[in-house]
Amino acid sequence: MTQLDKIDINFDHNQVFLLNICLGILMFGVALDLKLSDFTYVFKKPKSVFAGLFSQWILLPVLTILLVYIIKPEYSLAMGMILIAACPGGNVSNYAVHISGANTPLSVVLTMISTILCAFTTPLIFAGLRYLTPMADGEFIDFNISFGSMILTIGQLIFIPLAVGFAMMYYFPVFTNKIKGFVRKLSMGIFIGFVLAAVAGNLENLRNYLGIVFFIVLLHNGLALAIGFYWSRIFMKLPDKDAVAISIETGIQNSGLALILIFNFFDGQGGMALIAAWWSIWHLLSSLAMALYWKRKNVSLISS
Repeated sequence: MTQLDKIDINFDHNQVFLLNICLGILMFGVALDLKLSDFTYVFKKPKSVFAGLFSQWILLPVLTILLVYIIKPEYSLAMGMILIAACPGGNVSNYAVHISGANTPLSVVLTMISTILCAFTTPLIFAGLRYLTPMADGEFIDFNISFGSMILTIGQLIFIPLAVGFAMMYYFPVFTNKIKGFVRKLSMGIFIGFVLAAVAGNLENLRNYLGIVFFIVLLHNGLALAIGFYWSRIFMKLPDKDAVAISIETGIQNSGLALILIFNFFDGQGGMALIAAWWSIWHLLSSLAMALYWKRKNVSLISS
């Protein structure tokens, strides 16, 4: 076991419970913004939807395992990378795509599909990549994961809040429209508060290891954004506005869910937690930078 694997993350079980509640509120807020009519986009633009899901579920995991073999990070960091790649798209992607002037409905549909199905796709992708991950002698960490338990946990965190949100929109639309703005602000405020508290409580770890983690996340996230765009633009022949949306969807992963899984199933394992925590911060910066870049190229997006 390496030094990174022995990092003592300052995060207790009470905070894990509250973080689970926070993600539930976030998912509830997402459901309040969704309509059943959003699903019709799958039939209107199946090629774009397929390209986006293929980029997230196939290309990103393949890119991740190739990166692991090339840069040879410590085992715990590699496990953090593959868990991030296995998670669904993050909700911030919809906001970034909207700023860029790209295809926001496509972004929403991709986030929605990947989130709803992540109870099955996340454990499946993670399990497959885990056994492909190279390791040095004595470096293996036996997490004793029950993938049935992981599916159940993700299902509870995702399906129940989404179902409650959909039900409220259907049965109490007037009341729901009144509260959804408050719910969105509350959940985001709680989540940001948790991130800041976690960073403040682990400043020493960040000072000691940020140099290593920063490089890995920079490379991983940057290539994810690039592969999403060029796969869509060159191979799938999609317009820029669709390619930008798919790029951002591929580069922004639900690192909040990754952190919750790390503390629920991996005992807050140091290297994994540092990867997910820094990804949470970095992908906000990279997606905003990309959105502002494409916003300046708005003429290209409109013309395409």
